[in-house]
Amino acid sequence: MHFRLLDRVLEKSADRIVTIKQVSAAEEYLQDHFPEFPVLPGVFMVESLVQAARELAGGHPDLGRHRLVLGGVRAVKYGSFVRPGETLRVEVTLHKLIGDGSAEFKGEGVVLRHGAAADAEPPVAVSGRFTLRPVRVE
Repeated sequence: MHFRLLDRVLEKSADRIVTIKQVSAAEEYLQDHFPEFPVLPGVFMVESLVQAARELAGGHPDLGRHRLVLGGVRAVKYGSFVRPGETLRVEVTLHKLIGDGSAEFKGEGVVLRHGAAADAEPPVAVSGRFTLRPVRVE
């Protein structure tokens, strides 16, 4: 099963991308996670970071030639829940290229809530570092 977790790209440069994911009550996985308190699963927050990084890498001359998969995740921290009706704003930056065609990224997802004060800092839902590597066919 494949979930497309990027609804829109807001900004994109050679080494940075900003995307959003609108969380809707109609999304199937929320029926089980959790029925009385539906929230975006943490693994989907990380997948949102990964999908944004893939989108960023697709335009990079050294990375765009390969199909990239998640190679590793480090220092992942979870903060605020993301509930239906809220938006996950994801920012990913290319941290460094690795000689084998892999790349290390830094990512953060914050929660945009309706009715929040315009000058309030949005709460962090997920942050961490991760590596994307080329698919290995053996």
